[in-house]
Amino acid sequence: MENNKKTKPYASLPFEERPREKLLARGATSLSDCELLAILLNTGIHGKNVKELSGDLLAFLDKNKEIPSVREISLLQGLGPSKACAVAAMLEFGRRRYGSFSARIKKPCDIFTLVRHYADRKQERFISLSLNGAHEVLAVRIVTIGLVDKTIVHPREVFADIIQDRAAAFCVAHNHPSGQLYSSPEDEEITFRLHSASRILGLHFVDHIIFSENNWWSFRENGKLGEL
Repeated sequence: MENNKKTKPYASLPFEERPREKLLARGATSLSDCELLAILLNTGIHGKNVKELSGDLLAFLDKNKEIPSVREISLLQGLGPSKACAVAAMLEFGRRRYGSFSARIKKPCDIFTLVRHYADRKQERFISLSLNGAHEVLAVRIVTIGLVDKTIVHPREVFADIIQDRAAAFCVAHNHPSGQLYSSPEDEEITFRLHSASRILGLHFVDHIIFSENNWWSFRENGKLGEL
């Protein structure tokens, strides 16, 4: 897990802050990814409450670009065949039912909508979005997981999946766990390298956004990538 700090069980939270009660009162969009998984898993195991178990599962899913098999999921401590089957079924149903509905990227906030649920992670996630010629989203993937205050990524890691998707355009995003929205020299360097490589590959680099839980900062809107 990313955070070694001992977590409190959801049962110790005020009633209205527990995942199931939040879902009933405020809707699914009010819950974090970890809380959604906690509802699915329902219970923890001896020595590990459901919040910790869902955190382990979330970290595992973040590191997998494709939907993992039941066997792979069941290898996680505390996820036996029953829970692993429930998770696999949920992931596959979501892919079948909603995966084909292509969102379209028209402005930076459209990117933010698709990636903002990663903002609560304690380490930086560098995320790529493959787009077709109409800027409809083909895929959203975590390219790499970095440190608390930086992520290290190479252009070949970014373009590997984008090319495989037969994309015509792409955008990238990464979260700042600190909540501060500004570009570091490292952020500007990787953006420059991606922009240069995209021209050689004939891909349109739509934007790179830095985001927190409630806001985002766009390289495109701040004149770092020229005009669309």
